Amino acid sequence: MDGVADTLAERARTLIHTWGTRGTPPRPLPPDLLRAVYLLWVLAFVLKVLGASWDVSWHFKWLRDDLAPPHLLNSAGTALVVALVVAHGWTGRAVDRPALRLQQVGLGIFLVAIPLDVINHRINGLDLTAWSPTHALLYLGTAVILAGVVRGWWIFGFGRTRLPVLVVLWLFVLENVWFPAQQQEYGVLAVAAWDRGAPEAEPILLQFAADQIGRPVDRAAVLHFALPTPAWVYPVWVLAAGGLALVLARWMIGRPWAATAVAGGYVAYRCVAWLALCAVDFPASAVPFVLLAVGVAVDVAFLAPLPEWLRPLLGALLVGTAATGTMVMQHEWVSLPPIGPIGLVTGTLLLAALWIATVLGVRTQAFARWARPH
Repeated sequence: MDGVADTLAERARTLIHTWGTRGTPPRPLPPDLLRAVYLLWVLAFVLKVLGASWDVSWHFKWLRDDLAPPHLLNSAGTALVVALVVAHGWTGRAVDRPALRLQQVGLGIFLVAIPLDVINHRINGLDLTAWSPTHALLYLGTAVILAGVVRGWWIFGFGRTRLPVLVVLWLFVLENVWFPAQQQEYGVLAVAAWDRGAPEAEPILLQFAADQIGRPVDRAAVLHFALPTPAWVYPVWVLAAGGLALVLARWMIGRPWAATAVAGGYVAYRCVAWLALCAVDFPASAVPFVLLAVGVAVDVAFLAPLPEWLRPLLGALLVGTAATGTMVMQHEWVSLPPIGPIGLVTGTLLLAALWIATVLGVRTQAFARWARPH
């Protein structure tokens, strides 16, 4: 018993010394504690992703409520994020200075966006579009936090857990990038439900949405509520935003089929979420299988023996072709939001430009200095 007590006391002293002393990054952590910290980051974003997924479905069924269960679940993840950023900032451990600054700036943006979003809803009512400015601030804050977490694990991660945790973190990045497009993915099924004569939204929500634009509860009101964005937005987001996220994931992870793994993991999650929401009688969404085609195309572009200057051009063309074919088939055979042809062309050109900018950026001395731990 004395030996056990001595061991526990020693561990307690180690924890107090590790987390109770202030310091500036980068400060090392014992391997087991480093893994534990980044697994807590994974848990935090699991809570946020689950809450966010439920939240979109909730808003297509019920009137908005600040204390709705999805918001509370998301807030639990946010509370853990705040605790982790404070711990990193106090101790300087498991991060370097750029990673910590990204986490702190992102958290600041996110915490400012929360009251702004509440005020926006008080003024504008539903504001049921994922593309609103205050929602964009929430995504931006989350993206900057994730950039700091990804950088921290990229630099300090090690051993057998390094690769799977990096893939999971990039899956969270893709989920955050993709989140606004769920407006259209839920919206297209909401309109289809109305057309079948079996709307999934509660009557009070349909009436509120119609009253906001001064119409009776009719198909035009449902379209304004469910699909308020032009048809070109979705394909542009698929190609430019989704494509760039998967290009960056493939580049950083540095393994064949990494983009496919990230996209496949996200699509698999969306399929599970679809089943879970249907099982509890909540609105479901169209599943973006097109992202899997984008991930495969990105990986093929990286595997092809191409000059580095040519890869972004042919890669963007390959991604655009694969995504277009998949979207057309999914639109015809399953379900997908409206796709405008101009969005397909624009998205492909934007991806090419962003991919070229990425290639040029990582070759600069400034990036080389930034990429080193400091």
